[in-house]
Amino acid sequence: MKTLIEKSKYLSLIAVISLLITFALALFWGISQAVNTWMKIILSIGQAPDITIAMLKLIDVFLIAIFLYILAVSIYKLFVSDVELPTSLVARNLAELKGKLSSVIVLVMAVHFVEILFEDGISGLEKVWYAIATALVTGVLIAFSYLGASHGDENHQD
Repeated sequence: MKTLIEKSKYLSLIAVISLLITFALALFWGISQAVNTWMKIILSIGQAPDITIAMLKLIDVFLIAIFLYILAVSIYKLFVSDVELPTSLVARNLAELKGKLSSVIVLVMAVHFVEILFEDGISGLEKVWYAIATALVTGVLIAFSYLGASHGDENHQD
C-alpha cells in the first residue's frame, strides 16, 4: 500500500500537463488579442475609443496565462520533483499556492472593474454596486491570502 501511495504522486502530472497545454493555448489567445489590439490602434490611428479596454483585456489574458504556468510548475514541485526556477515563481506549499491564486483573482477583478467603469451601457448605480461587490471579494481574498501566509510562516518556524 505504501508503494501505491508513493507512486500515485505521479498522477498529479495529469494536472501539470493539462495546465501547461492550457497555458500554451492562453498564450495563443493573448497573441491573437494583441494582434487585434494592434490592428485597432493602427487602423484608427490611435483614435478608437475602446483601445484602453482592449489593452486591459489583453493584460487580463496574459495574467491568467502566466498564473496557469505558475500553477503547473508549483504542482510539479509540490508533488513530483524540484525545479530550477526562481523561488518567486514556485509555491513552496499549498497555502502559498492558494495565496498566489487569490492575488491573481484580485488583479483580474481589478482589471475587470476598470473595464466596467468605461462601459457606456452600465448605469452609475450598477457601477457603484459592482465596486462594492469587487471591494468585498477583494478584501476577503486579501485577508485569506494574508492569514494563509501568516499561518504558513508559523508552521515553518517549528
